[in-house]
Amino acid sequence: MSEAHAGPEKTNPPAVGSEALRRDFPILDQIVNRNPLIYLDNAATTQKPRVVIDALRNYYERDNANVHRGVHELSNRSSAAYERGRERAARFIHAKRSSEVIFTRGTTESINLVAQAWGTAHVKQGDTILLTDMEHHSNIVPWQLLAERVGARMAYLPVADDRGLLDLNQLDQKLTSDVRVFAFTHVSNSLGTVNPAREFCRRARARGITTVVDAAQSIGHGPIDVQELDCDFLAFSGHKMCGPTGIGGLYGRHELLEATPPYQGGGDMIATVGFEKSTWNQLPHKFEAGTPNIAGVVGLHAAMDYLDAIGRSNIARYDHELGAHAYEELSRLKGIRLFGPHIGRAGLVSFLLNDVHAHDLVTVADQRGIALRGGHHCNQPLMNKLGVVSTARASFYFYNTHQEIERLIEVLREIQKFFDR
Repeated sequence: MSEAHAGPEKTNPPAVGSEALRRDFPILDQIVNRNPLIYLDNAATTQKPRVVIDALRNYYERDNANVHRGVHELSNRSSAAYERGRERAARFIHAKRSSEVIFTRGTTESINLVAQAWGTAHVKQGDTILLTDMEHHSNIVPWQLLAERVGARMAYLPVADDRGLLDLNQLDQKLTSDVRVFAFTHVSNSLGTVNPAREFCRRARARGITTVVDAAQSIGHGPIDVQELDCDFLAFSGHKMCGPTGIGGLYGRHELLEATPPYQGGGDMIATVGFEKSTWNQLPHKFEAGTPNIAGVVGLHAAMDYLDAIGRSNIARYDHELGAHAYEELSRLKGIRLFGPHIGRAGLVSFLLNDVHAHDLVTVADQRGIALRGGHHCNQPLMNKLGVVSTARASFYFYNTHQEIERLIEVLREIQKFFDR
């Protein structure tokens, strides 16, 4: 992940993994099934610090009103807060201008926006859409729908093996003259692989290929700089970075967004409306039809401030430290199959234990107060390629601890004994 332009950081922020920091998250202080909660499902969604919860409450208690279409005080406050959130998001990812940030419901809607609006206008019959084997369904299905609609072809950069690394030797072969767009995940939500996004964008740009980066798993785990990545589009979700659900964003180069038709029609995305024809509002409003998730933007703003107070470089280091620790400890267990790279992985580990079904494993772990995830993780094509139906997944964040990983290992040993009887 990019290490530049991480944003403001406190001189003495609470240490990652410390009890002081964990106290910022009220949900972590509870008993689940007679055990202290150990939350290891952060790739699905992260927990919310008190400052985010307070920001949402304060907005609804003081400022709640619709944006952009009122002149009264509450509307003015709400509009100002909404646009401050956009400016904050632009700084968070180091966009050149705030109008390059479109607010959406999250990564899924952001990718759908690109596929439906930009894709329909620019991908034609005979073109190729290049993805990778490790994509989330949200970065596969929208492109399949586009390919069916316009007569394009799907192609995939393969994963080499269980180590979860893409076969980079094939990248130049795949970036052929008919490839119109290359969409790929920055960090795999199943394998923990950190892909060389900057290198992917560089090679694609040299061939005039548009790039779309799925940053759902990287946005809250380290610095992101869209100018350094040199990507064309980047999609992210607020709920995976301590923000509320139902809010996220799409970064797009100004010139590409200008050349893209609207995604949805309705209020606020128009300049004029007539019975026969309408004209569109300027960026970014052209892509934000209807009443937006104003409170979500307010909460997202608070989350971004919170992450930068801790320090995104600190979060990234700790993330990799937890991932490496978990992989090392898990690898000591007998009868375990681990997925993803041995080194340089993000803060998550997917695995299978003996002949224990992933759903059985996570169910028993839940009885010990440990929240894991079991299933295909919206990666069915990848699972099929790896020859499995599902995996169990432990995913970490900066409020997790090494002691929680040790407790996970203890519980997995108990599960092994139980199912080996």
